[in-house]
Amino acid sequence: MNFPTRFIAASREYCDFDRHIPAPYIRRSFELEAKPAKAEILICGLGFYRLFINGAEITRGALSPYISNPDDLVYYDWYDITAHLTEGENVIGVILGNGFQNPFGGINWKFAEVQWRGVPRLALRCEITGEDGSQTAFETDEETFLTSPSPILFDEYRYGERYDARLEQEGWAEPGFDDSGWAFCLPAEQPRGQARLARMEPIVVRAEHKPVSITPQQGGYLYDFGLNSAGVCRLTVKGKKGQKITFAHSEALENGEFTMKNILYHHPEYNQTDVYICKGRGVETYVPGFTYHGFRYVLVKGITEEQATSELLTYLEMSSDLAERGGFSCSDETANTLQTLTRRSTLANFYHFPTDCPHREKNGWTGDAALSAEHTLLNLAPEKCYAEWLANIRAAQREDGALPGIVPTGGWGFHWGNGPAWDMVLVWLPYYTYRYRGDKQILADNAASILRYLHYMSNRRNEKGLLEYGLGDWCPPGRKCDDYKAPLVLTDTLIGLDIARKSAEIFGLLGMKLEKAYADILAGELLAAARSHLVDPETQVALGNCQTSQALCLWQGVFTPEQEEKAFAHLLRLIEENGRKMDTGILGARVIFHLLSRFGYSDLAFEMIVTPDFPSYGNWVKRGATSLWESFREEDFDCGSFNHHFFGDISSWFIQWIAGIQYNNAFTRHGEVLIRPQFIAALTHAEGFHIAPEGRIESAWKREGENVLLRVTVPEGITGKIALDGGWKFEDGSAKKAAASGEYRICKI
Repeated sequence: MNFPTRFIAASREYCDFDRHIPAPYIRRSFELEAKPAKAEILICGLGFYRLFINGAEITRGALSPYISNPDDLVYYDWYDITAHLTEGENVIGVILGNGFQNPFGGINWKFAEVQWRGVPRLALRCEITGEDGSQTAFETDEETFLTSPSPILFDEYRYGERYDARLEQEGWAEPGFDDSGWAFCLPAEQPRGQARLARMEPIVVRAEHKPVSITPQQGGYLYDFGLNSAGVCRLTVKGKKGQKITFAHSEALENGEFTMKNILYHHPEYNQTDVYICKGRGVETYVPGFTYHGFRYVLVKGITEEQATSELLTYLEMSSDLAERGGFSCSDETANTLQTLTRRSTLANFYHFPTDCPHREKNGWTGDAALSAEHTLLNLAPEKCYAEWLANIRAAQREDGALPGIVPTGGWGFHWGNGPAWDMVLVWLPYYTYRYRGDKQILADNAASILRYLHYMSNRRNEKGLLEYGLGDWCPPGRKCDDYKAPLVLTDTLIGLDIARKSAEIFGLLGMKLEKAYADILAGELLAAARSHLVDPETQVALGNCQTSQALCLWQGVFTPEQEEKAFAHLLRLIEENGRKMDTGILGARVIFHLLSRFGYSDLAFEMIVTPDFPSYGNWVKRGATSLWESFREEDFDCGSFNHHFFGDISSWFIQWIAGIQYNNAFTRHGEVLIRPQFIAALTHAEGFHIAPEGRIESAWKREGENVLLRVTVPEGITGKIALDGGWKFEDGSAKKAAASGEYRICKI
């Protein structure tokens, strides 16, 4: 089907906080002489839409079609509606929400000022093939598509929705409805972006939760659902006509009281708040359609004590429909909880693309997504969503190669919120997607943009050949987010070095010889500059003399092989001096545990992760976290968001080091796995799995007295080896002598 290009709208006025404009109903009735052999629809609803055929909603997922800058890319959904049509009258019905066509709530990121801001609009094409082969088609126009205000009086992606059920028009999307009082739609400006078919997974309800407690509070009732995630509430109520029910969503309590203090920006009366006005006819059900929230708690006002039951609200936990690809569990409950929290926060922050938090921002922060890419790919199946979001990142890239810190954007993020550690998303997402899924197309699609960014990055070097722009080791423990110990010039230069190296691997795989040579030269120059200016050749101490600086220099090979032993010994001293606890921001946390395992200190890494003492991941668990937090701070409300995913790489470490599943370490060797389990002294057993393109890989071990029984299962097409680190050997002398069942008995040397 061809993309429809005629857009229509309900009015010229668009909603904001001071002027509520209802979301429009739009309908089109048509006659069929017989049930068709085939019928299809292509639809673009900007910002969001809900699609009904003969009264039945068939929308593929929440917040459809996508969340994008419509000056860059405009998304369409395709539907086969054959089964929904019948002989006689048929009706197509659409409700339009503001979405990113009118993103007036994104004030901090200048979304209220974007040039594309305007009324929600619709483009639709329907093609019908009869049993006799005859074909008919129609598109949106101003002669046959009618409109009327819906009961959705206000909707905003970040803030919430307000619904007056008294204004419902029953049967509005069904045959036989009297639409004589409706107005014709108006022509609307066609968006400037390129038309694109949405191919990513839809946003769906993943689970439903009932409250674990209901408590009278603040003139209403506090509903605690026991977990901090993202989605909406389904309201089920039998109320009086005109009864106004408000339900506000938050992720934390202060002294046992409902609060939004950590997620408020503007307009507190709207913030994460939905409103429902009852029509007063039996049991009513309402689910917000054009917003979502990050929350654990809901404060409901406007209900009676008799209505305040567990049946009133149901938590619909939502995210993009990403399949499971991996998992981990062990004998330590703190580690198991952290695996659960990582999975929860990763999904709660995946709405078409990775977001930084599901409440106050909902922005596609590039660095956050890059840092989470590996653990997301090990646990879930985000590759379609990654490929689609990368198309938006490429569209947002400036001609000079610069990237914004958030995507989509209307221009915000080029002067703050970016830099190599955030811009690396352009390389890391395709790199890790190819490593774990073997998708060479994602490399080819992004190669030209990667090269453009390398030129940009190269031109940003200072007189010493170093990089220093953008954000650094964000969210260090116990300090403000930007109060990091590792100097920006060090983290930027070393992340830039990593970008150049990964780019060279990508270009090499694609046969782009000149581009690979350029990336190799840039990497060599950055390495030389780092060795000259960022480390002391006598003491092997990195600039900044902190855990992040030392770990990144070791991880990126800034220290020569002859210097590594002394450099790593200094990192151990820094850790010991800090009470055997982490003292890194997000960039250091991404490498330090893997680095410790590489040097044989997995027990120390595990201790640093699970210890209940501040600062640690285990301290979050001790303090009642049900999702990953944004930062490590002693005072809860200094942490910022209580639902972030960018510290989630511990899940990758669990799978790759404790379970020992290291797939395609060489980047180009799919079908190859290294099983390198770490028999952590504090654990009695551990197991993990990852579903590679070839099938499911499993690794599980348990202690049997002084020895260990290791079980490994791999599918056909997988080759590799088992490696045992110092202190352990195969009981029979080698893995080749192990039982054919995949069981390996391991003992101490």
